[in-house]
Amino acid sequence: MSRRQAAAIGALLLCTAGLALALSIAVAEFPRRLVALACVAVASAGTWYGLLHLGPVRVLGFAVGAAGVASALLLIVSDRAVEEVAVVVLLAAGCACSRVAFAVRRSLPVRPAPQRPVLFFNPKSGGGKAERLGLADAARERGIEPVELTPGADLEQLVRDAVADGADALAMAGGDGSQAVVAAVAAEHDLPYACVPAGTRNHFALDLGVDRDDVVGALDALLDGAGERRVDLGEVNDRVFVNNVSLGLYAEAVQRSGYRDAKLRTLLATVPEVLGPDGDGLDLRWRGPDGHHHRSGAAVLVSNNRYRLGRAVGSGTRPHIDDGLLGVTVVGAPVGRGLRGRLPQRPWREWTTPTFDVDADHPIAAGVDGEALRIEPPLRFRIRPAALRVRIAPQHRGASPSAALPDRIGGTFAALVRIAAGREDLVSPPRSSDGDPRSRAQGAPET
Repeated sequence: MSRRQAAAIGALLLCTAGLALALSIAVAEFPRRLVALACVAVASAGTWYGLLHLGPVRVLGFAVGAAGVASALLLIVSDRAVEEVAVVVLLAAGCACSRVAFAVRRSLPVRPAPQRPVLFFNPKSGGGKAERLGLADAARERGIEPVELTPGADLEQLVRDAVADGADALAMAGGDGSQAVVAAVAAEHDLPYACVPAGTRNHFALDLGVDRDDVVGALDALLDGAGERRVDLGEVNDRVFVNNVSLGLYAEAVQRSGYRDAKLRTLLATVPEVLGPDGDGLDLRWRGPDGHHHRSGAAVLVSNNRYRLGRAVGSGTRPHIDDGLLGVTVVGAPVGRGLRGRLPQRPWREWTTPTFDVDADHPIAAGVDGEALRIEPPLRFRIRPAALRVRIAPQHRGASPSAALPDRIGGTFAALVRIAAGREDLVSPPRSSDGDPRSRAQGAPET
């Protein structure tokens, strides 16, 4: 029995037991659970009202929210508290087993090692990971030239200078904003690129299938035996991004001078100024997938391929970075203009598209791979399919944690059943072929 098969069986048993226990508790405690849900709804409304206002109205809204949450907790906590905790533990364990069951390895064509690879590293990124792990020395041992970023250094110019001096492969150890700079130059010259996860969150590395806990091992991507895949890059007004560009409330907050010293307080102060009844609003104009014009209510996220959002397993990751499409997520209360005039739309919308434009009457606050910028409108987003040659260390999976996850709950259950039955090949991730980056073939399952 493989590791994935055992994990799938465990996930099915644990989740089934947790859901059955939750159902029995709900039946026994009826109608207290319905009243608790009503209290949560009141708490949510009160808290949202408080967020949109200042002064005494904010205090009142937060007080209603706190009272609603406290009432819900009092109704939920009963003499079956141990069983309720057991439900949470069972479901959490089931989700953990599901992550293992859906963890797959992508089969990649092996490429020869480059002759003059260069590693750029930020010694302060990720709390000083590169210095702490001796990344520069590890690179030299592998025949990779390390280049340290010093304060005030121009990373793009350093990379271009290295290419002009004969570098035939590039690697970056730092945050995702720095990864985007090096990846853009690598794509421009069609050079192999390696992502070394020495930043804080390393979202790009995660979705590429690079082990974020194996920083030094990621250097093996530039040695013999490493695989290569082509992935997409996003672009906004000729600036490359590897993950996403956020617009709206959060992007407005991070622009403010006090954000780094008091993040929560700055964000809370920004909400009523932007979204409140007396706020200036965001005034971001865009065209939806229906062809109608809209205005954003709170935030717009444009990503290099679609994110998997709002799921128990794999949430916040991208199943693929080679689908050739931008992912667009709009949060707020967009309004459309159709045949009957202005019609309300649901507050959460997601779709994919090769291009996307956002306009405004003022410079737009944007977070580009975590970097706070103000960009002159219009913002023109586009995808650059298969633009980047990424090298992956042979010991790393080369696939996103959500690469094999179905989009729907029913599909997830069916896939777990197939894995438990030993039919793992039916839920392995597709991969780009060597000849055509857009074509797909079956990947090799992890055993």
